[in-house]
Amino acid sequence: MPVAPLATQKLMATCDYLLRFEPIFRRYLWGGRRLETVLGKGIGEGEDYAESWEVVDHGADQSVVTAGPLKGLSLGELVREHGKDLLGLHAGHKQFPLLMKFLDCNRTLSVQVHPNDEQAAKLTPPDLGKTEAWVVLAAEPGAKIYAGLRHGVDRLKLAEALDEGRLEDCLHTIEPRVGECLFIPAGTVHALGAGLLVAEIQQASDTTFRLFDWNRVDASGKPRSLHIQQGLEAIDFSLGPAEPQTPRAVGGEVQRLVDCDKFVLDRMGLSTPEAVGGDGRCHLIAVIDGELEAEKSADGQPLALGDTALVPAAAGAVELRPRSRAVILDIFER
Repeated sequence: MPVAPLATQKLMATCDYLLRFEPIFRRYLWGGRRLETVLGKGIGEGEDYAESWEVVDHGADQSVVTAGPLKGLSLGELVREHGKDLLGLHAGHKQFPLLMKFLDCNRTLSVQVHPNDEQAAKLTPPDLGKTEAWVVLAAEPGAKIYAGLRHGVDRLKLAEALDEGRLEDCLHTIEPRVGECLFIPAGTVHALGAGLLVAEIQQASDTTFRLFDWNRVDASGKPRSLHIQQGLEAIDFSLGPAEPQTPRAVGGEVQRLVDCDKFVLDRMGLSTPEAVGGDGRCHLIAVIDGELEAEKSADGQPLALGDTALVPAAAGAVELRPRSRAVILDIFER
């Protein structure tokens, strides 16, 4: 009997096991080395590794499966060819709707804002909006997050502050603690400060309007471009300051950190084996403390701090077995 070509075999394979992907690294002037020293990522030489894109399906940026029958397929291909098995209740998406990354903020990021879905759809090319959430994994003393505008700041006051170089006066500032979660809806002015290591979950978008970059210049002595007018149009001035989320207990050691129309973000402590999935949805999991073994793993390797994986809907409930105690983020669509 003739053997089907490898590509055909992959399309015929079942998306019913734990999926792991090769991370995509981004280097920016504000990055550092903690993706390696804290999260164990295999980055190269240099002091500017800023982001590790763990799960992404956005144009040319594609997560690629590292093991099992679907090895070598991109996340975009999984959505197109195995959408029902992968997404279950949410089959029909043209792309995987969420993007998961880790950020090493060795220097303060630019002050920016992201558009909502309606605004982003009018861009060339069209994109999704970008609602996001951060979970703080490490914070040096005095590290800051700029999260939203102070009460009373409207478009006119913000535009004047931008013209006069005093934007920071308009920003709500907090000093976050490890474990805190910030929810940043599209339209919120924000910036992560120096000294932070965070996990970020967001819509699968890469549209950013930069309002201010702290007067920095690149290696050639040129400042990065700003997008003042687009940014002012994208800001939702009704949002005001953003404060750390108040975790809500939802059973056992599970805390709900964010529950919005784009995603649900839970934090789950694991002292004994627990299951994720089995509800007809795809779950994105990220280990933020400890180490665990996972049922239905193609490579048999444990998931440690900084590791991420997808639990496809077709995989059903996947048991996670902590080696001592572990903590994961569990992200899914409602």
